[in-house]
Amino acid sequence: MRTFFFAAALAFIGLLASTPAALAQTADPDIAAKYAIGEVKSIDAAAKQLIIKTDAGSMVSVTLSDKTTYKKLAPGEKTLANATDLTFADLGEGDRVMARGTVSADQKSVPAVQVIVMTKGDLAKKQEAERLEWRRRGILGVITALKPDTKEITIANRTMAGTQSVVIPVSDKTEMKRYAPDSIKFGDAKPSNFSELKVGDQLRALGDRTEDPLRFNPQKVVTGAFRTVGGVVTAIDPATGEIHIKELEKKIPLTIVIKQDAVLRRFPSEMGGMGGFGRPGGGAPGASAPGGGGAAPAAAGGAAGNGAQGQRPGGGGPGGPRPGGGFNINDMLERLPTISITDVKVGDTIIVSSTQGADPTRLTAISLISGADTLLAMLAPRPAAGQAPNPAAGLGGSGISFGIGLP
Repeated sequence: MRTFFFAAALAFIGLLASTPAALAQTADPDIAAKYAIGEVKSIDAAAKQLIIKTDAGSMVSVTLSDKTTYKKLAPGEKTLANATDLTFADLGEGDRVMARGTVSADQKSVPAVQVIVMTKGDLAKKQEAERLEWRRRGILGVITALKPDTKEITIANRTMAGTQSVVIPVSDKTEMKRYAPDSIKFGDAKPSNFSELKVGDQLRALGDRTEDPLRFNPQKVVTGAFRTVGGVVTAIDPATGEIHIKELEKKIPLTIVIKQDAVLRRFPSEMGGMGGFGRPGGGAPGASAPGGGGAAPAAAGGAAGNGAQGQRPGGGGPGGPRPGGGFNINDMLERLPTISITDVKVGDTIIVSSTQGADPTRLTAISLISGADTLLAMLAPRPAAGQAPNPAAGLGGSGISFGIGLP
């Protein structure tokens, strides 16, 4: 997800906040009368021209001249006070730029008097730093209860030892955002408040544990209403980015749309040896994986998302137990290797998380896990005597939350 791109755009716009022309309303929010913001898609050195693409998909031709000036700005900066000089030769594809000049009436070109640049490398470093911070000081779960009078949120947080309830109190100082409908981008999340929350929403918070291991003090909270389904792949069309499945529970056909920002992963079948983790009645808190000597959780994913590695209160060293439970399964899932749509095969069992869209038969994937038959078997509660196993039972109330991606 491209939170940092969104923040960069806001920073760029802030530079022009005092200019009335910058407030002009257009169909594309990254294009105004006096600037265009986008990612550099191509550079024509001979013609001194850039083609940039806005987040909304508009292509803008940027014409440069000997009078054009170039400034490099670090991600997060909101003024040019700390900007450094660049040249045309320093520009690269993938850089984020604001081309300042009079935009044409059709919004397809701009002769730039100044180009402000956030380099691809700097943006990647910022994104990685943000992801590390959210992993180190973050928590993820499904909202199970809300107390409007005290503004307390209770989430189900899935760990290797089972599902634990964690209380998250929010205040006026807590930055709250919510995923936009039909958007899979973390960066598209809109300002929100407690009243918009609903039981069943997924939540990701950045903050700190308190002395009580089952309470968490948030600085930032991002929520969303997501739909999570499991199904067996019946057809794949890489050209259109569509995967067709037969849903596990209701046996209905669904179309999964895979866009650029979707994250696809594969759950390794060899992890089935850790079967029973977190399952009701599946073992006492802190129990080791069979034959694993307690090492399997650490090998699977490293530090959990609820405390600095090696610094968990009362938790021992890296990979050790955490207060209120063991290793965070959601964190483990996020650390699985990514794959592409061509790695998904007909007959695969997949789990897909998506936003709640207008068409219930078409889901735009945020996250997809292939090889999910093993994972579902590990998550499913034991069926009652004489009851046939339900292949989708592991999805209901599992506490697995992979709809909200990292920045």
